[in-house]
Amino acid sequence: MRIITSCLVISLVLPYYFSDVFGQSASEIIQRSLDLVQGRSSSATLRMQIVRENWSRDLTLKSWSFGTEFGLVLITDPSRDKGTAFLKRGNELWNWQPRIERSIKMPPSMLLQSWMGSDFTNDDLVRQSSIANDYSHRLIQEVMLDGRQCYMIELIPKPDAPVVWGKVIAWITKSGYMTLKNEFYDEDGALVNTLYGSNIRSIDNREIPTRLEVIPANENGNKTIITYEALDFDITIDETFFSVQNMKSVK
Repeated sequence: MRIITSCLVISLVLPYYFSDVFGQSASEIIQRSLDLVQGRSSSATLRMQIVRENWSRDLTLKSWSFGTEFGLVLITDPSRDKGTAFLKRGNELWNWQPRIERSIKMPPSMLLQSWMGSDFTNDDLVRQSSIANDYSHRLIQEVMLDGRQCYMIELIPKPDAPVVWGKVIAWITKSGYMTLKNEFYDEDGALVNTLYGSNIRSIDNREIPTRLEVIPANENGNKTIITYEALDFDITIDETFFSVQNMKSVK
């Protein structure tokens, strides 16, 4: 998971920062929703199901993060992909392929490609903090979704922001700041993907969606589902864990 003129910045972007919702700006709400699922550091075990019209595929993954700049994802199943790892350091993305014993720094041209055949892209792994830093935010309205009162917030790319989406619409709960839904649009305003968050559980005193489902707009029957099987926040870890060398041997 990019465009605007100088006069529109004054008339549209500035109100995004000064419109308060019970003392909160739309940008503050977005940041609280990110803080909820990021923590200072984290580790997780998760399952990814890739569903297509004529086939499906399951992956089991481990992941670690430190702040917004460092992340590591390891595939533990199926056996043919076991040991494959992806390392994020800042805006760089590295891939370790154990079958050929080779680590590859992925060029920008590969960032928009599908990640392991799913409806996520390589860019989704790299730009975790993008939704807060690269977009201007505006509260559209307050709505009900899945029985919960939500802020509906529009995100528009800042001029020259290095992002792929032309617009994002987010539904964030007023209580707890959980993101229940995101719609992703291209630069022409066409809906591309919708992300749904569900199966809300309390983990480390945080209520968070533990099931994420991405549904492409124009590909009937296609979807990708991520289910968190274990999740720990504020673990003991630092940036030295996130090295190209460690990516090759982490278990």
